Amino acid sequence: MLWAGGMRPGTFRILLMLTQVSAACEFGPFPYSVTGIVCRMTKPAALLLNQETAQVIRTAFRNARFPNITGERSMRLLGKVAYKLTDIQVNDLSIEQSEVELKENDAIHIAIKNVTAFFKGTLTYGYAGAWFLQLFHSVDFEIESSIDLQINIKLMCQKDQVAADASDCYLTFHKLMLHLHGDKEPGWLKQLFTDFISFTLKFVLKNEVCNEINFLAQVLANFVHDLAANFVQDETIRLDISLASVPLIKANYLESHHKGLVMYKNYSDVFSDSVFSPSLLTESRMLYFWLSEHILNSLASAAFLDKRLVLTIRGEKLQELFEMEDTETQRKAVQMIFQGTSYNDSVAKVWSLAHPQISLQPEGTIVKSLVAVEVSIFPPGEESVMVLYMETEITVTIQAAYAEKKLILHPLDSRIEFKVFECAADPNRNDSSIRNFLQTVISVVGIPEVISRIEPALTSLMNSKGLHLFDIRNPEIITRKGYAIVQLDFSFPNHLLLDFLQKRL
Repeated sequence: MLWAGGMRPGTFRILLMLTQVSAACEFGPFPYSVTGIVCRMTKPAALLLNQETAQVIRTAFRNARFPNITGERSMRLLGKVAYKLTDIQVNDLSIEQSEVELKENDAIHIAIKNVTAFFKGTLTYGYAGAWFLQLFHSVDFEIESSIDLQINIKLMCQKDQVAADASDCYLTFHKLMLHLHGDKEPGWLKQLFTDFISFTLKFVLKNEVCNEINFLAQVLANFVHDLAANFVQDETIRLDISLASVPLIKANYLESHHKGLVMYKNYSDVFSDSVFSPSLLTESRMLYFWLSEHILNSLASAAFLDKRLVLTIRGEKLQELFEMEDTETQRKAVQMIFQGTSYNDSVAKVWSLAHPQISLQPEGTIVKSLVAVEVSIFPPGEESVMVLYMETEITVTIQAAYAEKKLILHPLDSRIEFKVFECAADPNRNDSSIRNFLQTVISVVGIPEVISRIEPALTSLMNSKGLHLFDIRNPEIITRKGYAIVQLDFSFPNHLLLDFLQKRL
């Protein structure tokens, strides 16, 4: 009779997790129609991440809580021999090789070869009479094992996010040797207990280690989801990255499709006209992100509603704007507008009157916005006076890039159309020189100034989410009609996964 006792406390959470994973999400007949974000990880990236598999396996072995193993057997002359293995834990572990393969429409197959594991614990044994059981001797033991692991990880949808099911897990034992320490019993005793416990021990090790690997797979899936959700959130503005369809596993890549709806207070985002198709992405780079034009428009709307599209300029910056060139026309226009007041006693306020319209085209990102500009002066001892107010519709084409861990926005051609123009120095609007001068100021200095403020702000935001931790190589931001593609190669920060495992487990 053989059995393993003492179910560990975490077993229930694993069973619960497996029950949840088995419940599939429901999607409409045309899942791509609500796809706002797509993430494609190609096989080279999977191979790179597989290098971190050893950390997960080591953690799985060390976190496994092995139950006590008890048993007894009738022996000629000896009667019944009973034993109990307690306090089983991993003493040492090494992994020689790990391989990964993507199985089309099936699973991520991971083969981990030549895992050498040493377990230690206490063996208590004795001889039982017919009416009672007496255990009277204990020795420390060490189990030397050589194991191969086969793990098939299926990706599915659980609670509208990617879930990993690694329950398809197998351990193959090439060696399982029991060593008793400090025991004077003859060699037959060691052979006796090795024969008794071999089958049960293999079963227990397989069960507990595979359960722990399955649990870690789900924990890591949740970690990746939380990391992504945090990356696309800034204060009250965030993106809904719930799944729009079941994750795909192809021979050369993994792919997940997300809704990408903007969530901001009472702002309601609706999207059902995506142009995404798997053929839009290739397999030559390690990582791809596909972004719908709708997402950028919705983010611009949320930023406008959150009153973030406001800029105040004063002092030296204001002087740089209005004294970009030393000409008679410039000096005359500045004198008329500021009426001789110092730049330190003046302020310009720039803000959007409506949310910007964003269009993604092959030539770049086209931003169209109705912008108001108000310049006020503060004469010493007097109330502030508004000396200039104008509303302009500005259309600018921007090309984006990422280099040296910084976002780079390069403005191309721009168009400016005045909708409202009021200047205290020219109440009848007879002098066109001021308007012409301001149009030049906006196009040559104003637009680059606004962009120079946006670049570091967005870079700082992305770095606060941990983007700077990755070694990103040759990133490209490609715009097409209605969508953008970010494609790159990368190196995984080794400490990231290890730090996470140490903190969470």
